[in-house]
This record gives sequence, structure tokens and C-alpha cells, in this order.
Amino acid sequence: MGGFAEYVCVREKSLALKPAKMTFEEASTIPQAGVIALQGIRDKGKVLPGQKVLINGAGGCAGVFAVQLSKSYGGEVTAVDSTGKLDFMRSLGADHVIDYTREDFTKNGLQYDFILDVVAHRSVFDYKRALRPNGSYFAVGGSLGTLFPILLLGSWIGRSTGKKIRVLAVRPSLEDMVKVAELCEAGKVHAFIDRRYALSEVPKALRYLGEGRAKGKLVISVGHDA
Repeated sequence: MGGFAEYVCVREKSLALKPAKMTFEEASTIPQAGVIALQGIRDKGKVLPGQKVLINGAGGCAGVFAVQLSKSYGGEVTAVDSTGKLDFMRSLGADHVIDYTREDFTKNGLQYDFILDVVAHRSVFDYKRALRPNGSYFAVGGSLGTLFPILLLGSWIGRSTGKKIRVLAVRPSLEDMVKVAELCEAGKVHAFIDRRYALSEVPKALRYLGEGRAKGKLVISVGHDA
């Protein structure tokens, strides 16, 4: 969906001032990952105190923001990711953690009011099983083989069961970007950077990202040594 370059031309209305208390690298984590999480948790999940929330892919870029935002709204958060990220997710404030290599959250008998799925790859009927009555599931990332059945069958499942299963269509929003930045400046949400790479090391960064081990964001520092 994009590329890496030293310079880029954009419309002025798409930009906001960098928060004074954040580094350029920290601020760079907000526009995509932060906005995805905000629109998922606040707008689609409408998370309320005491609600049970599950974040699948919680140790990655958008997941890190989603866990913190869910907690800030009072949700009881279950975070799902790989073995090496369990302690990291607890440090973000997750109430419960699940190692997806050992447990399938759609088959353990537990149900949730809201599920935000950053790495969707299960059956749409599996997700239905993991939702409470009138619960909502939104996929924000995953394979076409998973997302297409959600688009095709989600509305039918909603009409027949009352459970909402949808794909989250993230919209660019300067207002939302500024909102996440304000939360970061206030100390209510934190940007987490796993590793920094020089522009010449983009292939190395992408390989590490593809391994699924990154905790939070990877940052390309243009014009700086690694």
C-alpha cells in the first residue's frame, strides 16, 4: 500500500504539527497504527467500562494502541499474540493474555462483547462463536480468503443472530491523528518502538516484520545511522 523514500509530497491539509513531547520517530507511529486502533475501539467497538474486549494481534503496531485505548475506556482486555509477546502485552495493561500457538480463542468457550482482529485468518463462523449476544467483531487485517467471507456473510449473520461481523474500513482522518497524539502527550497512551532501521536497511526491517516478532512499531529513520 505504499513505499519508503527520503522525501514525499503531500497536501498540507493532511499534516499536523508533531507533538512537542514526542520524538519524530515516536510521532511517526501514530498516523496509521494509532488511527486504526482509535477508529476500531472508539468508533466501532464503542467500548464501555466492564465490557469484555479481545484484541487479536495485540503485540503488533495497531494492537499496541488498541490494548491501551480499550483499557482507557474501561474495558476488560484479552490480548492475543505469540509466546514471546505475552509479558509485553501484560505491560500494556492487558488483563488476560492468550498465546495463539497454544490456544485458539474461538474454541475455548469464552465470548466477548467486542473483538478487533488485526490478523484475521479464521472462519467467519469461528468468530461468531466467540461473540456474546449482540457482540461485534471487526477485522482490520488478514488474507482475502478470510476477509471476503466476512464481507459476504457478515450481514446475514447479523440479521440471523444479532452479532455484528464486519471488516473495518479505516478512513484517513487528521482529527483522529491529532486525538491520538494528544493522548500520547497526556501520557494516557504510549508509542512503543521495537527497532529502528536506516533507510538502506528497509529489506532487513521487512524481513523482521514478516517473522511476526516485532513488539509495537518498527521505524525507518531517514537520514540517520541505524
